[in-house]
Amino acid sequence: MSEMTQATPQLLRRVSAGAVLDFMRASGAVTVTEVIQATGLTRATAISVCEDLMERGWITELENQRAFGGYQKGRPARRFELNERAGYVLGMDVGFSKATVVVADLRGQALGRASQPFEIEDMSAEERVAVIDRAAAMALHSVGASPEAVLAVCAGIAAPVDRNGNILAAQRFWGLFDVGLKSALHKLHGWTVLLENDANLAALGDRWRGAAAGVDDVVVILASERFGSGVIEDGRLLHGSGGGAGELAHLDLVEGVGDTYGIASLARAWAAEALAGNAKTSLRDHAATGAEAEHVFTAAAAGDAEALKILDRLADRMARIIGSVATVINPELVVIGGAVANSAGVLLKPIAARLPDFTATPPRVAVSPLGDSIVTVGAVRRALDYVETNTLDLELNLPA
Repeated sequence: MSEMTQATPQLLRRVSAGAVLDFMRASGAVTVTEVIQATGLTRATAISVCEDLMERGWITELENQRAFGGYQKGRPARRFELNERAGYVLGMDVGFSKATVVVADLRGQALGRASQPFEIEDMSAEERVAVIDRAAAMALHSVGASPEAVLAVCAGIAAPVDRNGNILAAQRFWGLFDVGLKSALHKLHGWTVLLENDANLAALGDRWRGAAAGVDDVVVILASERFGSGVIEDGRLLHGSGGGAGELAHLDLVEGVGDTYGIASLARAWAAEALAGNAKTSLRDHAATGAEAEHVFTAAAAGDAEALKILDRLADRMARIIGSVATVINPELVVIGGAVANSAGVLLKPIAARLPDFTATPPRVAVSPLGDSIVTVGAVRRALDYVETNTLDLELNLPA
């Protein structure tokens, strides 16, 4: 009991500091009264937390409001504001063919971005880490930030990751991402690195700043090259016992689906089938290099018959996939995410029309506005969560 009594004040300080930072991250200049209203803290605690955060460099106190004509009589209210450049977080999207790194400030605003390709599939773990580290260095350099100013890193990978950050490398493809990234980047730079499944981060990102904002029961499906999903239930991200929650390997068993190839892959393959025949189609303009999904969507919008057939097949495939997910999970909303989402809005109406054929609980369906940034947006959100939880343990590298 004595240990709990001793731990409680420190725990309360951490929770209070995180709550104040979370509020300030989404606000401009705020008064202590506004902090109290937003967090439920007492006045004494709110003032103490603000002064502690100010002393540590997380927030700044602004000039006397009277100087700006806001107060004529009485004691002016103290105003505080987040020091958004007190440090940075990195959001990483580590895919099969490239690594993308985003640098964000403490408001979650993306400031810089860099990508680097993995030249060959059978690169060693050390070589893959070197590519990721090079992308991080380029992104930091683009905003004039030093590695020492990084407070947390979150990397999204195309493999299941459990709630403790361990990779389930049960398949060879998943094993490509088990490269010791956490320990390597900590050794190189001292960074705290959080690992998470890319579709899970897509769910966090879209619920933060996308079509799922404010929705507590949502499934986000990354749908470009391969299908994968992240599940948020009652506002909580689901991992499962080994990180496999949201994996869509069961699609191999779904009638009319049979695999996990995504919209971009299917559109490319079905366009190639159309071009192999004698059909008259504007897709032949891209025959030399191969028609991509965006070419199919553009041709369909212009009324191309073959492209419209492909869209119909895509809508049927997506309705079956979403129907299977909705039957098991029963979300309020399913969001189609990834780079292909920029063009997939045309599929929404035909998907909605077909859904009742495949589930008794059809959800709303939307496309994410975040495009191919959806994973890095979620990674930034996850890194900021870590920073807010561990504010009192992190040292800021502030200029003297």
